[in-house]
Amino acid sequence: MGTATYLAQQPVFDPADLTRLFVLGLPLGWLEAPTARFLAHFDVAFVPLGDAGMTLTAETARQAEALLARATLAMRENGLVRGWRNERYTVFVPGADGAPDLHQPLFALERAAFRRFGFTSRAVHVNGYTAEGALWIGRRAASKSIDPNRLDNLAAGGLPEQEDEFACVIRELAEEAGVPEHLARQAIKTDTLRVTRNEADGTHDEWLYGYDLLLPDDFTPRNTDGEVAGFMQLSREAVIARLEDFTWDAGVITCGWLQRHGD
Repeated sequence: MGTATYLAQQPVFDPADLTRLFVLGLPLGWLEAPTARFLAHFDVAFVPLGDAGMTLTAETARQAEALLARATLAMRENGLVRGWRNERYTVFVPGADGAPDLHQPLFALERAAFRRFGFTSRAVHVNGYTAEGALWIGRRAASKSIDPNRLDNLAAGGLPEQEDEFACVIRELAEEAGVPEHLARQAIKTDTLRVTRNEADGTHDEWLYGYDLLLPDDFTPRNTDGEVAGFMQLSREAVIARLEDFTWDAGVITCGWLQRHGD
């Protein structure tokens, strides 16, 4: 299976059975029917608009954040939000192309709730490769709440509140693969793309920032945060043969590297 075939199999987002969520007059999220019903009964601030969607009645971003935080805790207690991380993602005003306008942050919320609300998140993914053209591939720990045991890039992670994109690259490389900062700073940005799909726990809507990092021949990744079960060095051919074992997001970023290197 080549990269084109793999990419053609990527899930396609279908909003047919979802409710658009408006916050501060902006279309920011997507709700599944059970989530929309829960919110409508949870607080009168969540106002159903029929086929037009649902709006959160809030006059300020701070008020919206407080209401959403309360709703998130209630959804956690009722099993709608799982895999609590005690880490917050930021919701930004969307630009004309749908990309987050980083100059216009609105509010921040526990990252585990982003899919349930269908909010747009951001993440960095780093391809680590050798001069001979092999990729270092990680296997996600069995304890991960999302995609346990799946194959992943050398390092990948969501951008938390108030963290710069490249700072996130350096941190994730250190935590997940033991890459020292002087080497991590050699990572080169290669991709900016959006992935949107329906998932069992809501809508996954994320902007991926892909990077490539050439690693020394004598470097062996080592995980330091418990999120990676182990690493393997695979040839291009071996990576292509195992694309279906990757998380969807890691697979897309990996395909970018493969295409830049001859596939």
